[in-house]
Parts: sequence; structure tokens; C-alpha cells
Amino acid sequence: MSYRHATVRTDYRDLSSGSVLHSAAGFPAFPVRLASEIFQRALALRGGDRPAVVWDPCCGSGYLLTVLALSHRRRIASVLASDLDPEALGLAGRNLALLSRAGLAARAADLEARSVRFGKPAYAAAAHAAHRLAAELAAVGGDVPHAVRHADVFDPDQLRRALGHHVPDIVITDVPYGEQTHWHGSGATAGVAGMVDALTTVLPRGSVIAVTVRGRKVPLERGPRPRTSFKIGTRAVTLFQTSGAA
Repeated sequence: MSYRHATVRTDYRDLSSGSVLHSAAGFPAFPVRLASEIFQRALALRGGDRPAVVWDPCCGSGYLLTVLALSHRRRIASVLASDLDPEALGLAGRNLALLSRAGLAARAADLEARSVRFGKPAYAAAAHAAHRLAAELAAVGGDVPHAVRHADVFDPDQLRRALGHHVPDIVITDVPYGEQTHWHGSGATAGVAGMVDALTTVLPRGSVIAVTVRGRKVPLERGPRPRTSFKIGTRAVTLFQTSGAA
């Protein structure tokens, strides 16, 4: 299936993993254009003009949320990242810190120092990218409120505690697919269905849950009926919409 929203090919080099945004072994990045497409489809399904509160409950490195917030600042009110892995949460915190001008300035300064210390032009280029991202962020709304929380995606009680005052209306997550990442938590054997069940108990009516996996389709033997599904490249995406109140 072709792109419906992210139809223009854009240069995403400033958002590449391991340049300005932090990366680590075992934490795969996500295609920026596909992330944009999923977000815009989720926004259209949710409806309305209000900016979204976006949550990734399997956030990993936080890369997906960070690139979405930097790419769609005008349409995002805040972002929430949660995960069960402390190492992932540490990395996610470093990436989500880049959703502020201060965070990007600090990252640029670190990259400039590395360029001088190691004599590598790639660090200088990344520092320039950080400055560009900071200027772009300031021009479209400024710093993005964000939070990073520890939570088991299969445990509704932990998810409610992680939400705090946040009221997400769009969930976007790239779930573990067994190559570099794996399910963990109290309902790991329940997979996508168990995750969606838990999420629907804590989200407001009309919220959209977008689940992405590698493969031909999102595995779902039970649970709510998808509103729509599509496949681009090696990834399949399914969107659900909650019908009950939180």
C-alpha cells in the first residue's frame, strides 16, 4: 500500500539514529517517514483538530516518539514513553530530552566538543544538525512536554500509574519482533492481544492504538476488531479505536 499522508519524500538525515538522536546496540530505530504516516492516519481516525497526546508503551530507545514530536510539533501537545526495561528508559530519557531547545543546545555542545577532541567531521555535522533542529522546534511551537515512566504494558494498574496526569489519545508502538527485542512482563505470552486489552482499559473513549510489527500482518487472535490495517515495506500496521471510557 502506498503512503496517503507522508507522500513527499523528505530528507530525514537530521533525525537519523546515532547522529543527533542517541542510539545503542539492541535498540532498533524506526523509519521516520513510516512513523509520520502512521501518526497522520491515527490522527485522522481520532478526528478533531486538537493536538494529540501521544504515548508509546513499548518505547525502547524513545526514538519513535522523539522523531514524531520533532516532525509534527504543531499537532502534538505532549508525549509519554513507558517501558519495562531500565536500560531502555535511560536511553529514552536522553532522546526525549532533545525535545527542548536546552536539550538540543546541550547535545550540540557535546557534539562540537567531540569533533574537536576526536577530529571527526561527522561530529561537527551532527552538531550543525542539532542547531537546525533547535531552530525548527522554536519556529513551530517550542519545547514538547514529555515524560518517561516504568510500566509493564500488560498490567493495567502499572499503566495507570505511568499515565499520571497524562491523558493519551493516540498510542503508537513498534512491538518486539524477536530479532533484537523481545516481549517481557506479566503477560508476555499474550503478545499484541494482551497489550491491546490492557491499553483499552486505561485509555479514554475514541483513543487510537496503532501497532506495528515486522511481517505480513499484526498477529491478533482475539481482542477488539481493527479499524484499519496496512502494510508498507517490511512492516504491517493495525489501528484500533477504543469504544469504552477509561
